[in-house]
Amino acid sequence: MFTPLITFAALITLIPYLAAAFFPKITAASQRLPQPAQLLLPAILCLPYILVACSSHTFRWSWLALYAILPVAIAALMWNARRTDAAQRGTWRDYFVLAILGLAVDLRWFEPAWPAHLTVFNKILLLDAGIYALLCIRQLGNVGFNLRLRLRDLLIGLREFAFYVPIAIPLGLTLGFLHFHAAWPHPLRAIGAFVFTFFFIAVPEELFFRGWLQNLLERRLGRTTALAVTAILFGLSHWNKHTLHFNWRYVVLAAIAGVFYGRAWRHDRRIGASAITHASVDTIWGLWFR
Repeated sequence: MFTPLITFAALITLIPYLAAAFFPKITAASQRLPQPAQLLLPAILCLPYILVACSSHTFRWSWLALYAILPVAIAALMWNARRTDAAQRGTWRDYFVLAILGLAVDLRWFEPAWPAHLTVFNKILLLDAGIYALLCIRQLGNVGFNLRLRLRDLLIGLREFAFYVPIAIPLGLTLGFLHFHAAWPHPLRAIGAFVFTFFFIAVPEELFFRGWLQNLLERRLGRTTALAVTAILFGLSHWNKHTLHFNWRYVVLAAIAGVFYGRAWRHDRRIGASAITHASVDTIWGLWFR
């Protein structure tokens, strides 16, 4: 049930994500604040938890502490990373932060804090914490987190989608992962599925895996190796999706998809392009092959 408090919490949660996505220059605004204020600012990400927990009568002080302290700790690590890594080649702090954020989402560490139908709050709040730490504090370059889409983004995204589909469909059907069902969805349902997938699945995952992880790995490993390593890690992140055991079929298809998502991103270093490829794949899968 969406109460006024939950609706307000959703707005607070989405504002940092959408503001950074559509107004990328806003990420420099925090630099005008004194250092203590910059580091303490992300503690406000605990506010959506307070609103949702009070509305659903599930408040716990331990979860409040987590959502107040973790974003601050991540910001502090990225502050130190920026000071010690002027060339932005990546430090252990960068990979440690990405590991914490990635594992927390993938293994659903913090989802018990939320009502079952509102666990998406956890994913977006962790995304907000990462956006603030890596883009505002760390000021990581060449991320390409700009959702003011261009025609070129669309063309690149659809090109990589067209390259992936002839591989994915025959392989998925052969492995028994895909199951075709010929049902033509209502156009509004298809559009809604794409928009939801784009903003709440594709963009967060592309920002994490391509804008942050592949971006950092390229500086150490080179373009080709970084693409391959990121694709493998992306595949492995799907090991527990839709199953209680290791879903190797999903891992294989997702890893191959990761190659094409990575290609789309690195062409112009734009999250929008890879998110179009990603959202197109997921939407087609959800409508006709799941």
